[in-house]
Order: sequence, then structure tokens, then C-alpha cells
Amino acid sequence: MDEHARADRSEGDVNQTSDRARWLAEHVDAASRAQLDEDSRYFFHQSLSTPCLGVLERAEGIWLIDGAGRRFMDFHGNTVHQLGHGHPEVVAAVKRQLDTLPFSPRRYTNRAAIDLARRLCELAPMRPAKVLFAPGGTSAIGMALKLARHATGRHKTVSMWGAFHGASLDAISVGGEAVFRRGVGPLLPGCEHVPPPALARRFFGDDGRAQERLADYIDYVLEVEGDVAAVIAEPMRWTTVEMPDPGFWPLVRASCDRHGALLIFDEIPSGLGRTGTMFACEQVGAAPDMLVLGKGLGGGVFPMAALLARADLDVVADGALGHYTHEKSSVGSAAALATLDIIARDDLVVRSRRLGEEGLARLRQMAARRPAIAGVRGAGLYFGVEVATPAIADRAMYAALARGLSFKVGGGTVLTLCPPLTIAEHELWAAFAIVEAAIAEAAPS
Repeated sequence: MDEHARADRSEGDVNQTSDRARWLAEHVDAASRAQLDEDSRYFFHQSLSTPCLGVLERAEGIWLIDGAGRRFMDFHGNTVHQLGHGHPEVVAAVKRQLDTLPFSPRRYTNRAAIDLARRLCELAPMRPAKVLFAPGGTSAIGMALKLARHATGRHKTVSMWGAFHGASLDAISVGGEAVFRRGVGPLLPGCEHVPPPALARRFFGDDGRAQERLADYIDYVLEVEGDVAAVIAEPMRWTTVEMPDPGFWPLVRASCDRHGALLIFDEIPSGLGRTGTMFACEQVGAAPDMLVLGKGLGGGVFPMAALLARADLDVVADGALGHYTHEKSSVGSAAALATLDIIARDDLVVRSRRLGEEGLARLRQMAARRPAIAGVRGAGLYFGVEVATPAIADRAMYAALARGLSFKVGGGTVLTLCPPLTIAEHELWAAFAIVEAAIAEAAPS
């Protein structure tokens, strides 16, 4: 069997193929190879990160720079780089905070944390809202799950196969990616899973009503279980860049209301302007009861996440939902405030939408020229180029790296292109030219 077909494809590109071995042999210099060997010696090995692609020395704007001085446009960035890498205003805000209040013990609050809480609650899709901070998105997912249990008196969840909500035990229990769930033993009880909208046609027919039937199925699960605390999901499937049909989430929202379940949207990768709106859920016609943010919230500089929820869900005053050491991080809050300021001042949400529309049009033209492209799609400055096979996707990724462009492969066959919202237009089109050249190399027509 082909090595690409054997590999797990629920999350992203795989790092154990012969393509990775060739990249390391042909493109990594001796000094970097020695550092990679040291990395391999001291870090636990795990899928999706070992062996690493190379050794970075610097990052600035859209660029990653390795020890040999090679520059890569970063269209992956772990989705933290809405503002690019090292935005000077975010860095300056962090430095100012380090000079005055580098750490805020948990039993105290601070001005930066209060200001950030207010700003996020003013942006929240559910209002009035309240917020809790956490040091990472996975932790914020855990807080959402605990709040749902406290608020409803129930413990069950409904989530989707293939979804990623973090790598901790509670997050992989509601998540649906095999590479994280396989081999770890019993997970949290009561975690029911359903197919995602992106796969609805496989299970519910191909007559244009598959997602409607999936919504009916979710309603059925909520009804027969009777004690589901929450439906938790990505408003759009992130790894493969797939937005559901317009009517899907309103139907699920109505089912949650009917059966007393809360709706939690995981916008850790999709929030903060990435998709052409501040939150992706603004495009799906349904407001959640809770919304989880992370990744880009810290400006690509500081780890920062948040749980936003309806204010009337503030029902755990005598318990603990988060209680993290860095729960009201003064430095993280300063980074997040600077990030929100820049997004608003530079109109990056509108810019994301405008460039996204033009970029999608250009990708459609590319698809017409390249038979190996099976489809293109996008939401704001986040694009998916689906190719015919996993082997083509893997080869195209390394061919693009050789030309100075880094991106991620999702679902085995989708080249996911995630540039900073601050990218110059000529840089975006140059990256698209690299994508086309890489596909042409990977699948000569």
C-alpha cells in the first residue's frame, strides 16, 4: 500500500514519508542537521512534529528565516499570525508591561486584564457576555466543558468526527481526530460523535439536502440522549477549509434550544478576522452560547486564550472553572489589547474579506489550468486548494518549501493557505504563483 494512503489523514501533513526524508537530505545543511539530531535526542517524538522541517533563527512579518539564511513565506503559522510575526506594536506593548507588571498573581486583577475582558465582551456574538482567560486554547476548551456541566447539570456532549479541539485528554474526548485519540485508553464518558457537515453527503445522500438531514440527526441524538450538556463544534471545518451550508447551524441552534443543550463554537483558529468577519460564526447564521478563542489572540507573541459566554451562565461562583496560574496575565492581556487595536485601526477584517474574494477568484483560474486541482475554496484570507491525491499534496508541499513558501496540508489532500492579514498584495500573488508551480512539479500534466 502507498505510504501516503497508510498515513493518518485526519489532521494534517504527515512527517514520516519518504518525501520528508528527501527534504531533510537535500535541503538541510550540516549545522542544522546536527541541531535536528539534538532535538530528536531530547524531545519526545510524536506525529506531526518529528522530525522537524528545519531550525528557525528569526521570524519577521510574513517571513520565517532559518539558520542558513533561507526565507520562507509563512502560510501556516499555526494560525497565530494574523498580524504577522513580531509586529512591532505588539512587541512594544509586551515590553511596556514587562517593565511594570510582568506577572499578576491569581488572587489579584490588573488594568490590562480588565480592559481586555471589556473589549472581548463588547465584540462577543452573544450579549451580554462574560469571559475567562487561559494560557492556551485547549485549556479554554476545558473551561467551556466544565461550565456546560455546571450550567446544565448534565455531562454529555455531541461533537464531530475529525474535529480538533486541543490535545489534552478532555479535548481529545470531544475531538474526533484518530491521531490524537488512538491508543490512549478510555476517554471521557458521554462524548457522542456525529459526522461533520463536510461529510454529510457520504451518509445522508447527494440531493442537496444532506446537511439538513445531518441537522435532523443531531436533533434526534439530542432527543434520545435527553441529557446532553452541549454541542461543541468548529463553525467551519478548519483542516479542510469547508464552510457548512447556510441553513445548517440555524437548525442545530434551534435543536439545542429545544432540548436544553448549549452550543459551543471553537473559534481558536478561525476568530479575529481570519475569515473576513471578526468571528466565523457571523457567517453561519447562528450565535453560540459560548465561544472559545486562542492562537492569534496573543498577537503571535504571547500564549493567550479566552472563553466567552452568555453572562447568565455565570453560575459557578463557589467552584473553579479555570484557576490557572496565568489566568489574568498582564503581559498576555497587553499583547491581546494591542492585537485588537491593530485589527480595528488597520481595518484588517474588511481587508481579509476583500483580499479573500480576489484570491479565491485567482485560485479558480488556477484550477482551470491545472487538472490536478480538484477544487478550491476559502473564507477571508484562508484558502484551501484540494488536489487529486495525498501523494500530490505531499510532493507539492515540499516543492513549495524549496521555492520559499511554507503551508500545511489538511485532510490529506487540501493545501491550506493561511497568510497574515497584513500581507502585501504582491506577496500574496507571488505565493499563489509558487503554489501553482509546486502543483505543476508534483503532478506534471
